[in-house]
Amino acid sequence: MTASAGISPANAGAPRIRAASIAPAGAPCGEALVARLQAALAIPAQPSSDFDANPGVAPEPPLREAAVLAAFHEGDGRLFLTKRAATMRHHPGQIALPGGKVDPGDADATAAALREAQEEIGLDPAQVSLIGALPPHLTVTRFRITPIIAVVRGDFTPIPEPGEVAEVFALPFAHIANPANYRLEGRIWRGGWRAYQVAPYGPYYLWGATARILLGLAERLSA
Repeated sequence: MTASAGISPANAGAPRIRAASIAPAGAPCGEALVARLQAALAIPAQPSSDFDANPGVAPEPPLREAAVLAAFHEGDGRLFLTKRAATMRHHPGQIALPGGKVDPGDADATAAALREAQEEIGLDPAQVSLIGALPPHLTVTRFRITPIIAVVRGDFTPIPEPGEVAEVFALPFAHIANPANYRLEGRIWRGGWRAYQVAPYGPYYLWGATARILLGLAERLSA
């Protein structure tokens, strides 16, 4: 994982918030953003998997239910993501959408995604307009992830959860929504070659399940 640049040793251990840039010309915003996301979700699609690029391999049941929130800001369409803390047991230092396991107290995947986003980045559910959900994504770590698509309304300053999140940042809608920004890479994993999607942006190496989920959305946005 490539770390963010410009962090001094004095504050390197503290959670960070990367300021968003001014919206580029032509970036969808407001109700135009909502309409574009709604149109994308109206297009039929099949579930995705970490194994899509690796024929003949599939996740072993049982699968645990999880949910993530893909929250785009109404002002410029930027998408909020996190860099997981290096102390996390699973996927330390990786780029992720806010989210986690569906707990027994959660009414459904949407409730889980909203709860996790509030815990991880301080996003008040009252600021969230729900758009819908992508088909589930199955992971190599045996999760069935439901990606919830939403729009953040009004001013929002992320508050990283120190125990889980090293940094909260946002990527431009134009990068997330363009399938041409995604590509396959691979490595040796458990004695075999495993291919996976990546969509790097500056110092952020977006890859794996997060990249595959967002590629599915990008393909529907560009259809």
